[in-house]
Amino acid sequence: MALRLLAVLVALVICWSVPRLSRWRDERWFRAWVNRLGDLTGPGRVAVVLLVPVVACALIAGILKALPFFDIAWFVFALIVLVYTLGPREIEADIDGVLHASDTLRRDEAVLRLQHDEQPLSWFAPALVEAAFYAALRRRFGVLFWFFVLGPVGALGYRLAQSLGRDATLALDTATRQAARRVADTLDWVPAQLMVFAMALVSDFDAVVGAWKHWHQHSGSPRTRLEPDFLGAVARAGVDADVEAGDGYVQDVSDPLAELEDARRVIRRVLVVWLAVVAMIVLGAWFA
Repeated sequence: MALRLLAVLVALVICWSVPRLSRWRDERWFRAWVNRLGDLTGPGRVAVVLLVPVVACALIAGILKALPFFDIAWFVFALIVLVYTLGPREIEADIDGVLHASDTLRRDEAVLRLQHDEQPLSWFAPALVEAAFYAALRRRFGVLFWFFVLGPVGALGYRLAQSLGRDATLALDTATRQAARRVADTLDWVPAQLMVFAMALVSDFDAVVGAWKHWHQHSGSPRTRLEPDFLGAVARAGVDADVEAGDGYVQDVSDPLAELEDARRVIRRVLVVWLAVVAMIVLGAWFA
């Protein structure tokens, strides 16, 4: 776990320091692989599409462990996979693009980069906050969670599952798209829950926990269905509470810029909480 934490810290620094890395995160190879399996359909196609690259990644990691100085070789490989799977762009950079846009055209272009599903994203505070947190989940926290759990295999598997399940430009039949979306939602569920718990610590606890409970009681979604849809409602409640209490006076929670700026701060605080918890786990293992 210590080596995984170090790899995460180095990868985050690299991604923050070299924003142009987004151009390197090319998924054309994955698109070509998906298209080659056009004869398959439904869950079977999803399984083959995801398992082949994941198994290949696992084999490479296993071979590296058998080499001399395998810790260094595994670390370099894990770092490469992490840098590739985090993104495709840094969430803070896209939020800053909205906050510091020089005109309406630039602002609208930046808003489009935050879009997290097929629905158009409007200049509306609640929608922007939701988009920011779902982008943070799928660009960063989901990748980090599965990397901490399964190493490079988990990070790559999560990234490919999200691309397969949420990229509307992929030529998938209905059965395959539905199966891929279920896999993507399932992989999102646990890291989304952990984001909520971290938000409760760094934001308004009552607002966050209250929104989380209210969503589960009134959403109508079956408890057996693993989906991250609660994250948007919880994020809105936490950010609204923060903005209202900001700087000693009540601010306008309908102001998209104020809400988005607070969302950026909360996302960064959630990351700090996650890293602190993992660091405590590592220290506990050392002193156990």
